[in-house]
Amino acid sequence: MATLYVSPHPDDFRSLLALIAAEFCPSSRPRTITEDPPASLNARSRPTLVLGTGESDSVLSGASAVSWYLALQGKRAGVDTKQQSQVWQWLSFADNELTPVSSAVVFPLLGVMGMDKKLQQSSRAELMRVLKVLDQALEPRTFLVGESVTLADMGVATAVLLPFKYVLEPSDRKVLTNVTRWFTTCINQPQFVKVLGKIALCEKMVPVTPKTNAAANGSHATPAAVDSVDATANGPPKTEAQLKKEAKKREKLEKFQQKKEMEAKKKPAAEKKAKPEKKELGVITYNVPTPSGDKKDVISPLPDSYSPQYVEAAWYQWWEKQGFFKPEYGRESISDQNPRGIFMMCIPPPNVTGSLHLGHALTNAIQDSLTRWHRMRGETTLWNPGCDHAGIATQVVVEKKLMRERGMSRHDLGRENFIEEVWKWKNEKGDRIYHQLKKLGSSLDWDRACFTMDPKLSYAVQEAFIRMHDEGVIYRSKRLVNWSCSLNSAISDIEVDKKELTGRTLLPVPGYKEKVEFGVLVSFAYKVDGSDEEVVVATTRIETMLGDTAVAVHPADSRYQHLKGKMVLHPFCDRKMPIVFDDFVDMSFGTGAVKITPAHDHNDYEVGERHNLAFINILDENGLLINVPPPSWYSGMKRFEARKAVLQALKDRGQFKEIKDNPMVVPVCSRSKDIVEPLLKPQWYVNCTDMGKQAADAVREGQLKIIPDHHLKTWFNWMDNIRDWCISRQLWWGHRIPAYFVTVNDSSVKPGEDMDGHYWVCGRTEEEAREKAAKRFNVSADKITLRQDEDVLDTWFSSGIFPFSIFGWPNETQDLNVFYPGTLLETGHDILFFWVARMVMMGLKLTGKLPFKEVYLHAVVRDAHGRKMSKSLGNVIDPLDVITGISLEGLHAQLTDSNLDPLEVEKAKQGQKSDYPSGIPECGTDALRFALCAYTSQGRDINLDVNRILGYRHFCNKLWNAVKFAMKTLGDNFVPSEKAKLCGEESVSDRWILSRLSAAVGLCDAAFKAYDFPAITTAIYNFWLYELCDVYLESVKPVFSKAEEDSTSQRQALVCRQTLYTCLEVGLRLLSPIMPFVTEELYQRLPRRRPQTDPPSISVTSYPDTEEFCWHSEEVDRDMEFIMSVVKTIRSLRADYNLTKTRADCYLQCIDSATASLVQKYSLQIQTLSYSQAIIPLTANQPVPEGCAVAIASDRCTVNLMLKGIIDVEKEVAKLMTKKGDLEKQMEKLTEKMSKSDYKEKVPVKVQEQDAEKLRQSQTELEKVKEAMDNFRKMM
Repeated sequence: MATLYVSPHPDDFRSLLALIAAEFCPSSRPRTITEDPPASLNARSRPTLVLGTGESDSVLSGASAVSWYLALQGKRAGVDTKQQSQVWQWLSFADNELTPVSSAVVFPLLGVMGMDKKLQQSSRAELMRVLKVLDQALEPRTFLVGESVTLADMGVATAVLLPFKYVLEPSDRKVLTNVTRWFTTCINQPQFVKVLGKIALCEKMVPVTPKTNAAANGSHATPAAVDSVDATANGPPKTEAQLKKEAKKREKLEKFQQKKEMEAKKKPAAEKKAKPEKKELGVITYNVPTPSGDKKDVISPLPDSYSPQYVEAAWYQWWEKQGFFKPEYGRESISDQNPRGIFMMCIPPPNVTGSLHLGHALTNAIQDSLTRWHRMRGETTLWNPGCDHAGIATQVVVEKKLMRERGMSRHDLGRENFIEEVWKWKNEKGDRIYHQLKKLGSSLDWDRACFTMDPKLSYAVQEAFIRMHDEGVIYRSKRLVNWSCSLNSAISDIEVDKKELTGRTLLPVPGYKEKVEFGVLVSFAYKVDGSDEEVVVATTRIETMLGDTAVAVHPADSRYQHLKGKMVLHPFCDRKMPIVFDDFVDMSFGTGAVKITPAHDHNDYEVGERHNLAFINILDENGLLINVPPPSWYSGMKRFEARKAVLQALKDRGQFKEIKDNPMVVPVCSRSKDIVEPLLKPQWYVNCTDMGKQAADAVREGQLKIIPDHHLKTWFNWMDNIRDWCISRQLWWGHRIPAYFVTVNDSSVKPGEDMDGHYWVCGRTEEEAREKAAKRFNVSADKITLRQDEDVLDTWFSSGIFPFSIFGWPNETQDLNVFYPGTLLETGHDILFFWVARMVMMGLKLTGKLPFKEVYLHAVVRDAHGRKMSKSLGNVIDPLDVITGISLEGLHAQLTDSNLDPLEVEKAKQGQKSDYPSGIPECGTDALRFALCAYTSQGRDINLDVNRILGYRHFCNKLWNAVKFAMKTLGDNFVPSEKAKLCGEESVSDRWILSRLSAAVGLCDAAFKAYDFPAITTAIYNFWLYELCDVYLESVKPVFSKAEEDSTSQRQALVCRQTLYTCLEVGLRLLSPIMPFVTEELYQRLPRRRPQTDPPSISVTSYPDTEEFCWHSEEVDRDMEFIMSVVKTIRSLRADYNLTKTRADCYLQCIDSATASLVQKYSLQIQTLSYSQAIIPLTANQPVPEGCAVAIASDRCTVNLMLKGIIDVEKEVAKLMTKKGDLEKQMEKLTEKMSKSDYKEKVPVKVQEQDAEKLRQSQTELEKVKEAMDNFRKMM
């Protein structure tokens, strides 16, 4: 076992990093020791990890090496080489950028080093600068690398841990929104919590007394840098002189704090000036009178800022009225051959009782984006809506309504009247979810909307049952089912929640005043017939012993061999029960003897079948005891009251042995919260053996593709081991089973039993069923009496035929011929078996065709902390609340109106208060859709952070402002060329942005085809924000400002306008499938290339493709990447010297003439983007004028910013001295690391290459720093 040596200091962030990394590899977590490693190990610092024997060749020392090894073990170092490189980069960022500056700010507060007020202030400013860089990087991300926690997050989070605890006040955290959101997410991960405990964030930056022991909050800890903290915390008693010195220091700190407080009091006035920023989230409404379905006014000027309420008004009704969502749009007949193909997808029909939740929002964001993309590609596109009748859920809702409003049960009303009430409720409330789907922008063909109880679909369900029954695939049998006593119905596996208990637990059960005990194992004895021996058995359901008919032991169990052929006696009646020998018994559990209740346990049922045991049913449909032995008062007793009575009776007879805690899983009905009871009932079953094999083979042979493919294992496991499917439900609302029990009024035919399939016939009408019965029993029809089955079909049965029943199957309709089989089925992976598999099986069985070609399974939505959405946690969010915004009080009110008990309501309110202290701001539909698509990596879970959705609302605002600015630049008289093409006169900026546009088109095309939604959102986001807005629009401002100077300038401006228009028009089309509202609003304001023939809406305009936009140039991209590194370096230098308004000359010393020529070619762009006075390229041998600040842009170019007469030279020399010292330390550390004897063997080659490159770059930078110092000294 490995041993991890760490510091006991709670603030030793390097040791904390190692401990957190260890938590992520639970199977191989090392033993932790909070002391120095033995001297024999030659380990210079903690953390140290000793692998195996403890010899020198198995020791890792230092936070980076230890955490990297542990992260690899826990699969947290990146899923591929690209991610591993990114993780390593972030670790370097933490070590080289964050740790030094964090230590410089925090250590004086902890008393580790002296307090230099000036130095600490400058260090604090530098810390904020570095954190702002991190904040920008985190804007589009939840985690630093990939979609889950990696070592990158651990390393950077521990590097900023001390600043968050001691330095970053609420006002700082407000500025660092993304960093704070990310840090909070990290420290709430269970692995972080286990090591760090609960972290209290800094309220005020003041000196602190460091804790000496981390045991209290579960922390451990070390770094080399913080070894001095240990010394302070655990050192010897202080002398009088030291105490005096500390008193003076405290006095100084108090004065410093008083000064800070005085400054803080002055701040409000300054803060008021910054308030206009909030205007961005203002609510602007669309007030132009527009009849529903008419086109929105696009003549009025655009509002100053983006407002979802304004943008989302009126468009949907117009799209719907124009028929854009119908496959018939733009073509004479859907039957006409379309060379671009057909795209058909049906919606996973939501429950008619349902209300939209984030799972629906995710499903619809993905499905609508795909549908809109296919439609824009010119394919005949249909996304078919529908709604499921939701048998149990709907019946429960209407029964509660009846009882609440009229004090009546369904039985009081009778079946027909009750079903009328359900239809009435459905017609009043049932289309609510359709309105919500429209709010999400879902481009469904509403004229084809289907309800599973509609006559068309009901006929298909009836036909499917009859055909499958006639083939013998559907049959009658008496078996164990999941029974809900509250609902009086069998329920499907998906409606059974598995509640895990760790031991004795009291649970509420409907119909019982007191909570019922679960999670205990009761042992009792059965006496062996004809001897003094007894056999001890154990059970978690003691009441079921009333129905026991055997005791089972393992055939190889030597303890019971002598009892072969023996019987045990039931203590409450004269029932003799055999001792049977069966392999299913676990010899090591308890006594190795098991009671067998075949009528009330799934495993026991199979044992009963194998050994021909009696099946004694002791419970009726209401959970009351029947068929029980004396005393007579057992009969009619409630099952869980019988639990206590049986236990007491066993004690009275001296056969009770013990009760002990027992971890177990309790099956709970998700609808009624009742405890599910296995019950023997005659039911209808589907024989799935052959259909399951066909479904498995379809995937194995590549006819059906499941994406992502990590779900294949689950698919094959289910299909290859499939059980027959119970399809009857004891409800009134649903498709009544078209089967009739036959009674023959003829003495030659013996009466049948309910479970005997021979006495059941089915038919489309009672007359058809009668004819079938007469033929089967060879009697005349008048001798046949029929009784239709009272039961209805499982809702999943009608859902299973949904892909073809919606098109009128079994009738040969045009829609069925054109749109079946469909193209794609997109849904959550949690219903892969319950719905997807059954559609595949029933499609193959009833139509001979697969219902779709591909299945794309999206992830499950969790909250920002990775927790499952749960009402009791207060983290279930209605997407409409994200779209329109809601206050914290509004969120609380939703909890008050829910069915949670008061304790859970209070807990949920705390969760809401923690996650949404100011409520949820209005984000809008487009931002929500974009965020959901950005999160949808092909994993199993999505941790959804509402703050990140707000970030995409800000993106909409930037988009809005960019298009407004660009339209102003284009001017009212601008006429775009008829086709997007190069004219040959484009500037370098034009060529570059068109290259990036083409790259974005290529990325989106490939990503849509691969269902890689984060790649789509990243490509579009980067193009609009970082390339078009940040670079191109800025770089071409001089072109437009000089447009009227001469004919050459006019021509250049015209070319630039055409480029800008192409970027806007194509950029909006790229974004349209994901953000339909804002793109339509902005697109309608742009002039058209061909006004007479161009489509009326962006939603039916062609999606950009790589054939048309084929201008991607790697050379141009490479050149601009280099130029931007120069620009960023100049900007960084300007920021360092606080040159906010002053423009300075910039001398760019290039390594060779080719680089100098490149800089000259882009000099206007560099000058504009870096706010420089002039750009002067120099070759390596040309001297740089004295008085410049120096920075390395790359190994090809050094930036020299003329500062003579502008800044304090002595101060700059001091800064360079510090930088020189840092570089020398860094190089010394690297050299020492690389010169170790085992470096070549132990360190991965990739890391060795990175170390060598880092050393080379540091060497070059050091030379430049020395050169800069010499230059400044010449100025002194």
